[in-house]
Formats: sequence, structure tokens, C-alpha cells
Amino acid sequence: MTEETPGFEEKPDVPSGATSEDAAPKAAGSDSEKESGPAAPAGDAQQNQETALVAQLDQARTALTERTADLQRLQAEYQNYRRRVERDRVQVKEVAIANLLSELLPTLDDIGRAREHGELVGGFKSVADSLETVVAKMGLQQFGKEGEPFDPTIHEALMHSYAPDITEDTCVAILQPGYRFGERTIRPARVAVAEPQPGAQAKDDASDEDSSGPEESA
Repeated sequence: MTEETPGFEEKPDVPSGATSEDAAPKAAGSDSEKESGPAAPAGDAQQNQETALVAQLDQARTALTERTADLQRLQAEYQNYRRRVERDRVQVKEVAIANLLSELLPTLDDIGRAREHGELVGGFKSVADSLETVVAKMGLQQFGKEGEPFDPTIHEALMHSYAPDITEDTCVAILQPGYRFGERTIRPARVAVAEPQPGAQAKDDASDEDSSGPEESA
């Protein structure tokens, strides 16, 4: 029997020229390879990364499209709001000016009557001319003339008569001029209206037929 030397353990065989420390990493490396399995190919990893990037890009494009649509909608709403506010502002201004001019119409009527009677002289004439100039600059327009056709939308008939020498309803006298501001009629012209004489048109037609008839032979 061979005697074993106490205190010493058997060591694995190590090739000549190599130390025991060189053998340890190899053994550890083989164990880790067994546990982790075979490594994934590098091409698959790159393809997965590219797919993820494409998905993120699509999401960013979708979000950009939605935000752009929201911005365009808000811009359109803002433009509509501005137009509505501007329209309301103009209407309020026109109503205020029309109301002011309406209050001045009696004074303008007095000036007109004074001018007709030759009483518009001196300082009163200067003041009247200045007032008429100011209201004209504000947009006040006077209308209504003798001989123009009667229009119920802008004329108010206060007197009525018949005339044989007209063919339609005609304003034969302007009792009070009318005034308009822009497209708004502040006061219609108050007029005297004449209608064609009843039967006058029939007589004219009969006389025309007689005069145009065939001549009698001698």
C-alpha cells in the first residue's frame, strides 16, 4: 500500500508550460456559454431596431398631422371671430351715426324752409352751411325730386291727385325731403302723388287707332 501524504489534495493535470490559473477562465467560460445559450444574430437585432424607429416615426407623423389640423381649425375660428367682431363694430357705429343724424333732421328741415323763404342770411347762413357740410361728410344724403316716379319704399304719399299728362304714379311735389345714410333710409321723402287720369289712357288708345286707320279713297 502506498501512503498518502496528509495535507495535500490531488490537482488536475495541467499541460506543460501552462499554469493552473490559465485553466480556470476556460472552465468558467464554457460554463457561461452553456447557461446563456447561442448568441442572437446581429442582423435580427438591427432589423428590430429599425422596425421600432419606423413605428416611432409613424406615431410622430400622426401626432404632427393632428396638431396641424387643430391649429388650422383654431386659426379659422379666430378669423371668423375677427370678421364677426368687425361686422358688429361697423353695425354699431352705423346705428349710432344714424340715430344722431335722425335727431338733426328737424334742424335741417328748418334750414331748408328758411332758405326757401330767403331768410338764410348772415351768421345764421354760415352756421347752417357748416352744419350741412358736416352731416354730408358723415354720409347723410338728401333725396326726393319733383317728377320722379313714385316708389313706396322711399316715398311717403301725403297728398293724392290725378293728372292727364302722366302715364304712371309720379311725385308732383316734395313736401319734405327724404334722407338716407348709406343703404339705410333714415326718413322717406314725403310727397304729393299724381296718378294718370282715369280713362285718359283709353281715349289716347282710341285716338291712336283712329289716326292710324285706312284712308278713304276719293
